Amino acid sequence: MTAGTAEAGSEAARCTVLVLCTGNVCRSPAAELLLGARLRGAHVQVASAGTRALAGAPVHEPMAELLRSTGIDAGPFTARMLRPEHLRGADLVLAMSREHRAAAVALVPAVVRRTFLLGEAGVIGAAIAADGWPDDVPPEPAARLAALPVLAPRYRRPGSTADLEVPDPYRRAPEAYRASFALIEESVDRLARAVA
Repeated sequence: MTAGTAEAGSEAARCTVLVLCTGNVCRSPAAELLLGARLRGAHVQVASAGTRALAGAPVHEPMAELLRSTGIDAGPFTARMLRPEHLRGADLVLAMSREHRAAAVALVPAVVRRTFLLGEAGVIGAAIAADGWPDDVPPEPAARLAALPVLAPRYRRPGSTADLEVPDPYRRAPEAYRASFALIEESVDRLARAVA
């Protein structure tokens, strides 16, 4: 599975999610592959890219090992550089940090309303689900993910989102990879439960 091909549904995708980080070898591929696995069969295409990608590189081994521990093979993945067409084609953009969100918006300003931190999207999705999804949003994960940007303004937390960022573990100690992976998995699971 290369970046851009994590298909969570067997038929044509009805929602496209793009995940961003810096090198596209640790955080964003982990989120791409986890979300794709959680939403398999839900007609959601999950892809990822890096703002300064190590294009063509595989998932960095410490993160690949953590993915394998959950039953996900990161072997076929290759990193790619973020391009404007990736953003234009995405219904929802999930960034690991405010820096990545800003880079996406600088590249394609029109994505500002559909670009969130991964953790922020999970919190917003959970809040919408707790209130009950609107009747005009079909009860399918793809439709709910696509509707999240429209519904989000009412649920966005005031103030800083710094506590929702996922720190970069690249070339750091194993504990940094485990901490980053745990945050990603928690946010992915929260979002997947919210739209299921």
